[in-house]
Amino acid sequence: MADDMTSRDVDAAAETAAPSAIPQDELNRITDDLIAAFKTVFDPEIPVDIYELGLIYKVDIDDDRKVDIEMTLTAPGCPVAGDMPGWIETAARTVEGVKDVEVQLTFDPPWDPSRMSDEARLALNML
Repeated sequence: MADDMTSRDVDAAAETAAPSAIPQDELNRITDDLIAAFKTVFDPEIPVDIYELGLIYKVDIDDDRKVDIEMTLTAPGCPVAGDMPGWIETAARTVEGVKDVEVQLTFDPPWDPSRMSDEARLALNML
């Protein structure tokens, strides 16, 4: 019964989980191509792509090649809040091998400048 499981049971189950059905080299290529696709999407108010800004929190690729993306915005009141998840979805769908994409917007944890890469900081003169 699931209610009786301990954290040790959960850890053991995770260790015995089946490996991905996607070959590792293909999974690596898809991951690299997704990052490249994310780097084509820019926050219109900041001249830095959403990947370097640290707006992508999590990307999961399942065995059916469905990509689940969890992302945030620089601020909840961002003027493109309704559009940017669609831009991310469109970019991810350009990657060869991706069959489906779902983007979830979250503000937990809230974005802050510490999430930016050095590349983003340099572009914004924040180093």
